[in-house]
Parts: sequence; structure tokens; C-alpha cells
Amino acid sequence: MADAGDVYVSWRWVDDAAARGVATLPRDEVREALRKLTEAVPDPAHPGDLHRIMTRGALVDPAAEHALAQDLSRTLLPYGLAVQLYEMWQRGIRPHLRIQPSPRLAQVPWEIIAPDPKVRLLDIADVSLLAPVSVVRAQGRIVHRWNKTRDLPVVAVLDPRVPGFRADSELGSVLGRPNADTAVTQHFASYGDRLVPVVRDPVDLFRRADTDRAWLSTALRAGASRLVYVGHVTAPAPETGESEHAQLHLSCTAETRGFAAAQRTHRPLSAKDLLLGTHTIDAAPVAGRELWPMPSRVALIACESGGDLRFTEALGLTTAALAAGAELVTATRWPLPTDHAFHTLTATTTHPLQAAVCAVDAAHETATPIPTLLAWQRGRLADWQSDPTPANSPLLWAAFATVSD
Repeated sequence: MADAGDVYVSWRWVDDAAARGVATLPRDEVREALRKLTEAVPDPAHPGDLHRIMTRGALVDPAAEHALAQDLSRTLLPYGLAVQLYEMWQRGIRPHLRIQPSPRLAQVPWEIIAPDPKVRLLDIADVSLLAPVSVVRAQGRIVHRWNKTRDLPVVAVLDPRVPGFRADSELGSVLGRPNADTAVTQHFASYGDRLVPVVRDPVDLFRRADTDRAWLSTALRAGASRLVYVGHVTAPAPETGESEHAQLHLSCTAETRGFAAAQRTHRPLSAKDLLLGTHTIDAAPVAGRELWPMPSRVALIACESGGDLRFTEALGLTTAALAAGAELVTATRWPLPTDHAFHTLTATTTHPLQAAVCAVDAAHETATPIPTLLAWQRGRLADWQSDPTPANSPLLWAAFATVSD
């Protein structure tokens, strides 16, 4: 897809299984559909609007969500492609639809758009996003393939303590107080010694103060099959054009060297760090992919962690992970509501964010991460349709998308 006033779309089928196609999506219709979507998802620039979004927004109202899904499909799914998908569905064929959205369309939850009132795209196709060609074919990129690394350790950074920020602050805890009985604790406890860091008590996996960039570098360079990060990401606004300033908040102190500006007693790890390493910082610089070689599969479960796709030049955290060797990265299209937000704003008693963390991580452990994640999302859609509560709504689970090479 390409933005040029209108949106221009082309598609092709591997092995020419069906006819290729091109289409034009009219600018005004795209603009209106995106306006409705923007009003329905959290915006880090307007945190005070979260109550409306979680209680009256289009993604938490069954009728409004279904109308939005149909509107997005009518506007963004070319008719010729929709016909081909329908014909394959009728023949019992489930294709893998790999989408390279234009920057304007990067937040579209393609999985839940409705080509038919009773059908969502995830019902008839597996859906993922294509990494930019400039990243996939970059000179010197060494990809770590799952079939060769699957038995290596899983590196987990779970709700790290950010220096200078209390648990209840803007960079505080996203999972709440660690507890041995929670679903997320029990999930990661099942890995035993295969999980890094190795701990005796699974509760000690969470809210650690030692998971800084040096620790992460050591863990990744020792060899890993996967990386799962649950915490905070700060993404710049697309209009800045500075996708490389997306920041991962680890336990790094302000004395740590890096490209990001210090915040109180903390210095974030930016996408620029991951891309450039110590270039211009050291007399003998080390490349980012050598300091933080990414494993085959990376999960960035944090607010707008996949936000770099909203930029004309995508150089954010997702892109940096792929450039450093990952085959696929699961990230989020928009900010994620925490379980605390669900509890305080919607009277939810379950823990939907913890459940999502477990689902994403479990999918990455399988031989088929994209279909497995889509199966979980189909289950969540079924829950939403049978029990339309905010905890079951697409506001959380439709935020996840997988980008692959």
C-alpha cells in the first residue's frame, strides 16, 4: 500500500495461485474511516481520554465495533481481493495474507475487519504484516532461524523497575504487584531453567532492578531462541519523523551511555541504540546487532511498540529487532490498557492483559506462531460476541500484530 492522497494498493499471490490486482482507495473515504478508528483507540498524547475509550468507545460497544469493522473493510479491502478471498474460503482454502500497510494505515486492525456482516478477516485468512524491504534485504543482516535456535533459552524482561519512577507512576508497573498465584507468574514458571534470568522463586522474574541494557546484551549474546519484553515503550509522534527515538524502558540508570536523553535517574534504550550500537560514542564502536543480537522471535508487549510502521521511514523498535536478526516480531498498534485500568474504569475483575501476555508468549513457542496467535484472537472474538464486556473487547487483543521478514 502507498499513500499519495488516495491510497494505492497492489497484491499478488505466491506461485500465481490467483490473479494479481491493483486498486485505488479514495482519500476522503480512507480519511473518514481512519478518523473513526483513531477515536476508538488510546492516544498517549491524550491520556485523559482513556475513560471514554474504555467505556464508550467504538471498540468496547458491540454495535459500534461491528459497524467500524464493516466500514474499515468496505473502505480498505479492495473489492477484487475480497472476491478472491471469498472464493478461496468457499473452497476451504485459508491463505496467509501478508500486508505491507502504508504509514496512514499502520494502526488498522486488519484481523477484525468484516468483509461480510457475519465474517471477519481472521475467520478466512491468517494475517500478518510484511517488514519493509529495506530491512529484510539490508546488507549484513544475519537472520536467526527458529528451526536452528528453538532449543535455546527464552530471555524474559518482565515489568522491569525503571529507576526514578515509582510503581504507580507513568513508567511504573504494568502488571501490578507480583504474585505466585497469577496466570502470568505460573505461565513463565513453567519454563524452569530454560528461562533467563534463572530464579528459584518465579515471583522474582518480575519488577527486577538489574535488567538493564548490559544485562540484556549478555543474555542475548549467550544465545536465545526468543525474547519477550513486557513493560513500557515510549513512541514519538509520527509527525516528528523520528521513529528511531522510540524507547524501551529497562532498568538502565542515567549514567548508562546511549543516544536517548536521561529521564530523572533513568536512560531509556532507544531504537537508535539498537541500530547504531556505540557508533559515534566509542572510538572503536560496536554495531547494535552485535551488542543486542535478536533471537528468531521477539515479543514487545508494550504501548505502541509497533509504532514505527506509522512513519514514512520505519526505524523503530520493531524494525531494529528485525534488522538485528529476528524472523518475526509481535508488537502493538496502539497503547495497551493495563489490568489496573480495566479494574478501575470498567469494573473488570479478570486480568485481560496478563492473559494476552501468556497468549502471545505461548504462540511464539509453537512451530506456527502466526496461525496460533490468530486462533487466540478468534477465540477472543467469539468471547466478545457472546459476552460483550470491555475485558473481552478488541480494544486489547486486536492491538497485537506480527511483522515478519
